[in-house]
Amino acid sequence: MSASSDLRDSPAAGYPERVAPRPVVRARRSTRMPWLVVTAAVLVAAVMVLPVLVALGEASASGDEASRLLLRPRTAELLGNTMLLVVLTVPITVLLGCGAAWLVERTTLPGAGTWRTLLLAPLAIPAFVSSYAWTSVLPQVQGLAGAVFITALAYYPFVFLPAAALLRALDQGHLDAARSLGSSGPGAVLRVAMPQLRPAITGGALLVALHLLAEFGVLQMMRFPTFTTAILQQFAVGFSNAAGSLLAAVLVVLCVGLLALEVPLRGRTRIARVGAGARQRPVAYRLGAWTLPASAALAALVGLALLVPLALVGRWLVRAITSGAVAVGPLLAATGSTVGLAVLAGLAASVAALPAAWLLHRYPSRLSTALERVTYLASALPGVVIGLALVTLAVQWARPVYQTAALAVLAYTVLFMPRAMVAWRSGLAAAPPELVEASRSLGLSGFRTLIRVVLPLVLPSALTGFVLVFLATSTELTATLLLAPTGTETLATAFWSASDELDYVASAPYAAAMIALSAPLTVLLRRQIMDQR
Repeated sequence: MSASSDLRDSPAAGYPERVAPRPVVRARRSTRMPWLVVTAAVLVAAVMVLPVLVALGEASASGDEASRLLLRPRTAELLGNTMLLVVLTVPITVLLGCGAAWLVERTTLPGAGTWRTLLLAPLAIPAFVSSYAWTSVLPQVQGLAGAVFITALAYYPFVFLPAAALLRALDQGHLDAARSLGSSGPGAVLRVAMPQLRPAITGGALLVALHLLAEFGVLQMMRFPTFTTAILQQFAVGFSNAAGSLLAAVLVVLCVGLLALEVPLRGRTRIARVGAGARQRPVAYRLGAWTLPASAALAALVGLALLVPLALVGRWLVRAITSGAVAVGPLLAATGSTVGLAVLAGLAASVAALPAAWLLHRYPSRLSTALERVTYLASALPGVVIGLALVTLAVQWARPVYQTAALAVLAYTVLFMPRAMVAWRSGLAAAPPELVEASRSLGLSGFRTLIRVVLPLVLPSALTGFVLVFLATSTELTATLLLAPTGTETLATAFWSASDELDYVASAPYAAAMIALSAPLTVLLRRQIMDQR
């Protein structure tokens, strides 16, 4: 080394001391699952699957009668009806939900903000209330056609909500790049937009399918027999007998098949971004001459799904008020019970769904997928099956919780946690893992990273999950009839007691109260879409 070099390197000579460059620390994505999160996810999965195991145990106890009961023509008829309902209704809800989302979010359709609210508003009307409204004026709405008609109108928002949120967040630059490479407008949509929409579409379709498997109120009013209505009839005749348990076991098999089918359909396309600064705002497609037909189509959809049920419920409510048939005290008591149980269930389901959703997002593996899938099994069973299973468990192992609100909330969590799971999964999919790795490289623990980095990003989706569970709980019927604390009546059970006797006037106040309770929550769901920027 030269003397001039030694002089330059000497601090005494007035030159700064040479500092060796620090090694660049690159954040690496850990493949080790945090044991605390795994433990929580396993415990939640165990609780979720326990009622299913009880139902399967009841079914296996039938022994030699199982083959005779399962192979009879009536079982084949119920299987055909159930599958036909799913096969017809799910594509219709996907078509309605995605078509409406595309028109509202990616075209020049006038009044997009108003359409968002109106298209989500059917979530505020329970499906069995819609069927009550339609059958009160058109008794001929029955059978398969009536069931598909009512359920498609009631459940398409489950697809519209996530599809609209992702369409609003879609990067226009990706579509422009596809167009610059020679793709046509529709071709760019199919090749670029649709793969990114697959998680939202498949998640919404899965919710619709699972809900159809467990639907009771609509199908009972439509006089369309499926496994669920047959199970209720079996339990009504012989409390938790072998035939009902065997039919419940078939529903579990159908649920497993749907879950297995959804995995490859969902795909593995990444939609998360590191920052939104480079994202190009969506360019609205000009409808031109199609503006009027598109507006008319959405108006027809909103009219059938929202305005007709509201008008008919309002008609019967006016008659109830003028005739003095509104019992204010019982109505307020039922409303208070409904709100309390729904809030507790929404919180419980949201918290319980987070560990498995986090593992699936951060540490995808067969274990994390299995833990997430298990949480869907019980949701395919009717509420009466879950209710009877929990009654059996409580009487045998935890008698103090029998006939308490805690047991009812546990049933709601088991039944409706998939709604929170789908919401968490959608939110986490849009949370860039690079931000998590950057936080960990700066010294934050996993828990602090979750609180300070991840939760602010996914909070809108978490709120959506809470609202969906709240809405489902506030209108749940069969499990509530079994598990509600003694003397407690909800809006759904009070409505069903009156409507089951075809007393439309006495039913109307409870139907109107359910709608009024649910309506403000659709505003929160609309804000979730607006937050996707």
